[in-house]
Amino acid sequence: MSRPSLISDGPAAAARSSVPESATAAFDRLAGAVLASPSAPLGPLLRAQLPGTAGVRWLRQEGLPPTTRPTALTAAQWLALYECWRHASRAPGPPPPGGRSGRRPSTHGHAPGAAAIPAGASEREA
Repeated sequence: MSRPSLISDGPAAAARSSVPESATAAFDRLAGAVLASPSAPLGPLLRAQLPGTAGVRWLRQEGLPPTTRPTALTAAQWLALYECWRHASRAPGPPPPGGRSGRRPSTHGHAPGAAAIPAGASEREA
């Protein structure tokens, strides 16, 4: 059973129609998260969706107070919010070539695959 869409009409739906087909699922995730609490102020909602101070910077850039409700956003503001979110939170994908493998860093202070010099090894070599 599917849930009814929170963005079936209004400014969010108008903005969604401007997003490329390949990005509609991502737009729906953002809009769904923000519109899940339509009477909540945007400040805390954006803090949960955007890393660091990106939400505050976006609100300031749009000239909106943090108490603005999601239902007050225009289609242009929805598009600007989506672009901000898209750039701030890149979707996980395959690691870049030559990049990290996603593993935790070594807990013993050595690079992966490296080993400490066994105790007494320097004395034997002398």
